[in-house]
Amino acid sequence: MDKLPVIIFGATGLGAAALDAFQSNGVVVYGFLDEDEALHGTEINYVGVLGDPKDDGYLKLIGKKCSAFIASDDNIVREELVEMLNERRKVMPANAVHPQAMVAETAEIGYGSFIQMGAAINSQTKVGNHCLIHPNASVNYSVTLEDFVQVGAGSNIGANVQVGEKAFIGSGVTIVAGVKIGANARIGAGSVVIKDVEEGETVFGNPAQVVK
Repeated sequence: MDKLPVIIFGATGLGAAALDAFQSNGVVVYGFLDEDEALHGTEINYVGVLGDPKDDGYLKLIGKKCSAFIASDDNIVREELVEMLNERRKVMPANAVHPQAMVAETAEIGYGSFIQMGAAINSQTKVGNHCLIHPNASVNYSVTLEDFVQVGAGSNIGANVQVGEKAFIGSGVTIVAGVKIGANARIGAGSVVIKDVEEGETVFGNPAQVVK
């Protein structure tokens, strides 16, 4: 993970988790930016919430003196902030990889992804841009996660699984080896997925079935 100082977009619980990941790696966090004015002037672990994400006074630092990280689990918000950083600062967000996560040397991670405490990313796996891998999730070898995928805490993704863009995998999900998960699909918490899930489908249960 890059040692350049960082500004975290989002002062929620995910922002606090990102702060811990950066500080545990020895990365200086300048502060948080958040749209909620009630949070402005407050602190998380002695790091201040400075102001609004669209404030040019803070944005001008990004790409020169520091990098940015987006701490939101709302893909709409994440996409809007990524677009803003691309257009106004010509940068992509940094990755946050907790030192207690395990990432294989042959794994590939794009930009702006968060690999949280206890997560495991195995060999030859490709994690796209802006993915969230929550605590203790296990992603086996030769898995492909497209952009903006979320993998819930304690989930287990088998070898050679392919997960499409913006798919959501809930907590404690098991996906057996070789399954394909379509873009924008949603997998309910605790489900066991033993067959392909089509684009946009929501499935739940053991074995997982389509929810109409």
